[in-house]
Amino acid sequence: MSQRLTSAVAALALTGACLSLTAPPTRAQEVTLTVHHFLSAKAVNHAEMIEPWAERITEASDGRIAFEIFPSMSMGGAPPELFQQVRDGVADIIWTVLGYTPGVFPHAEVFNLPSVHTGSALVTNLAIQDLMDGPLAADFEDVHPLLVHVHAGQALHTTDVAVRSIADVQGLKLRVPSRSGTWMIEAMGAEPVGMPVPEVPQALSQGVLDGAFIPFEVALPLRVIDIAKHHTELAGGHRFGTTTFLLAMNKDRYESLPEDLRAIIDAHSGEALAREAGRVWDAVEPRVIAMAEARGNEVIYLDDAASAPFLDAFAETEARWLEEMAAKGIDGEALLAAAKAAVARHDHERPTP
Repeated sequence: MSQRLTSAVAALALTGACLSLTAPPTRAQEVTLTVHHFLSAKAVNHAEMIEPWAERITEASDGRIAFEIFPSMSMGGAPPELFQQVRDGVADIIWTVLGYTPGVFPHAEVFNLPSVHTGSALVTNLAIQDLMDGPLAADFEDVHPLLVHVHAGQALHTTDVAVRSIADVQGLKLRVPSRSGTWMIEAMGAEPVGMPVPEVPQALSQGVLDGAFIPFEVALPLRVIDIAKHHTELAGGHRFGTTTFLLAMNKDRYESLPEDLRAIIDAHSGEALAREAGRVWDAVEPRVIAMAEARGNEVIYLDDAASAPFLDAFAETEARWLEEMAAKGIDGEALLAAAKAAVARHDHERPTP
């Protein structure tokens, strides 16, 4: 790490910009791990996943592992730089969106497809875990993945246009969450606009965007439910795809830990954390939907007939993804089949509405 960056991190710590999680140790503290991400300390990823996860590891290690969590890019840089930061050791651990570094995770991208994700973060998280040691492994060779997961899926939030049919999205400028999201929006006849999610509220307020595909849990801390007047949901629990996230640790930092401390991190990562994160994300969506309705916003639930043209757009997106995988020499057909089979295998764990 450069002297300049080290000094910047030290200054942040002194000014309280980072959130330190250290339990009173019963044994001498041996390791302090920095965690960097792009959302605020009030967001679900921080308050209900990363912070409790860090606390559990600190407790399980009898205080030998401590964490300093830097939300809101407070270690510096922009969200698309987070993967590079953890790969290069600028941060010990990061949480980021895979789509912020296009082309780096071609296999894991399959779970972004709206035809794969079926509306439950828990179900898709467990499906991802099934493939982590198989077809997805090649995407994460440069880091130590702690968790690859999704949120509950995108709803469509619009400022002025109430979307009750696919005709209503024609020509709208909609924020795109990923490459496959771009294809989905194009298949709907709308105009995709790519941007990191923290920029969405201002873009909606200024009319740069007519709407955005984000989950309700993100719409709450970003105050999108205060800006958007309409929220559209599909029939049958479908969502407009999802976003795949990565919680990863610098590979050298992980491997430098004593074996017993690595074992503690392992025990609190992977499938165990996938289940916890899935439950958190699934549970928060109905709560925020109720909050949007209480604000007087219109939540539109499309019936099967109105949803069908959107599902056709999902199929077009899938076909386009398969063409690109073939061009890259990746067996997209096999990967897509494996992802859908894994989702179906865990569908019985879908939470009851």
